[in-house]
Amino acid sequence: MSFEKLNLIEPLLRALKAEGYTTPTPIQEQSIPISLERRDLLACAQTGTGKTAAFTLPILQLLHQDELFVKGPAGIKALILTPTRELAIQIGESIAAYGKYLRIRHTVIFGGVPQRSQTDALRAGVEILVATPGRLLDLMDQRFVKLQNLKVLVLDEADRMLDMGFIHDVKKVIAKVPTQRQTLFFSATMPPEIAKLADTILTNPQRVEVTPVSSTANTIQQSVFFVEKRDKKKLLLHLLKDQTIATALVFARTKHGADRVAKDLNQAGVRAEAIHGNKSQGARQRALSNFKSQHTRVLVATDIAARGIDVDDLSTVINYELPNVPETYVHRIGRTGRAGASGVSYSFCDEEEKEYLSDIHKLIKKTIPVVEDHPYPLLHAGMPKTNAAPAQRQGNQGNQQRRQGPGGGNRSRRPGNQGHQARPGNARDGGRQGRSTDLPDLNPATDTPRTPRPENKGNAGRPENGRHTGGRPDNRNQGGRSENKNNGGRSGNGNASPGRHSGKPSSHSSGRPVNANPAKNMDQPAKSNPSDWSSLSDSQSDLDWGGGLRLSYE
Repeated sequence: MSFEKLNLIEPLLRALKAEGYTTPTPIQEQSIPISLERRDLLACAQTGTGKTAAFTLPILQLLHQDELFVKGPAGIKALILTPTRELAIQIGESIAAYGKYLRIRHTVIFGGVPQRSQTDALRAGVEILVATPGRLLDLMDQRFVKLQNLKVLVLDEADRMLDMGFIHDVKKVIAKVPTQRQTLFFSATMPPEIAKLADTILTNPQRVEVTPVSSTANTIQQSVFFVEKRDKKKLLLHLLKDQTIATALVFARTKHGADRVAKDLNQAGVRAEAIHGNKSQGARQRALSNFKSQHTRVLVATDIAARGIDVDDLSTVINYELPNVPETYVHRIGRTGRAGASGVSYSFCDEEEKEYLSDIHKLIKKTIPVVEDHPYPLLHAGMPKTNAAPAQRQGNQGNQQRRQGPGGGNRSRRPGNQGHQARPGNARDGGRQGRSTDLPDLNPATDTPRTPRPENKGNAGRPENGRHTGGRPDNRNQGGRSENKNNGGRSGNGNASPGRHSGKPSSHSSGRPVNANPAKNMDQPAKSNPSDWSSLSDSQSDLDWGGGLRLSYE
């Protein structure tokens, strides 16, 4: 089928020919006729299928016809909501290219830059507005944007707006537009939340699905490399020795990780730049321009920053780190193999990412082929992870878990971590027991309640000032040695069980103060290890430093 058979007007056909487009893609072929009939549309289409033209072409034609024959009030007639700045800019460029022979004005607004130039364009008047949700709401509150004459609403990349937390902003925008409108809803995937949103804002929509939900394009050759985390840099450089890879888009999970990979590549002589949310708009545009012109060979990006990257003839996408959301994998590799072209996707998978790979396989309903013949294989790649540890003395089982759990690290290996495993005393009252105060006192040999020992009437510790004198525990999950020098003995759990008492009970001033060293308190978060920053997602606050340590402003 040709574009002429889609009943597009001559100025649009002329512009398409100038851009080198002669044959519509499946999503364009199915959705353009529906949109030209002014019906609501629900389209499930992957990135790179030509969906931008699928909604911009009919919008341009309908607004042109309205200008000629209807002559309605001035103002914004079409609003296109998109999740990222890069994607908004790309859509704006498409509108300019397809509408070059029409007298229809448009502008693009997004955050991260001064609003002056954007508000100047809005004052001059536009018919089509492309916007990201946050900046749009901001300018609506300032009364620079008025949508009372809106006729067409487009939600592009709706699933990504959900992932990025924009869905509430989108709902606020929808509440402020006329109910009598045409709505075009595009999403690469269709999770339940997106399907629910579509049901609430669409009226008797026509559904278009050019590929199975959450599938990858057949033109993309996918493969996965099992590799140790520490060897990923070496494997990346090994792959880039292939000079047939003119340009490569490399995905990292975090901003810090993207910067680190770009730095490593440049130090190895491979020209690379990073693009992520912490970069200024100007820096992001320069990096993208250098990549498109092949001045930069490798562009390292986070998932959020990569939305809207539209590079012709991009042959290779490399997942340096697998995404923890399987749908993100579909978005990532959709950067290559666009519009029927062939592409290659390489994914690196370390031991900790195998679960992510399994989720991806379930989503795309096929297994990605494994490349086994490479110089940096993952040792014991087929073996499941285990928490086994060398045998320990009786009663110290909980200590194994302590060193593997959050904050375990190389901290003290004194027994009695979580208090879940009682350690019997050694015929001395107050032996290390390490048991939880929430559980009954059980005899580990019989798993029956332990018979209480008779109190030493002469030495029994009396509560003083609300504190037990049976030996104050060292705040080590209630299982460590008592540090109260005057109270003596060892306490099992810091309760009123008797300890070895030497002399008169002490006041609060005797012994070390409670929690004298907060770093030894298991309730405190572990220190962050910079090498583990790659585990933080790009969408997390920069104040979230890992290991449970978070600064918050209330």
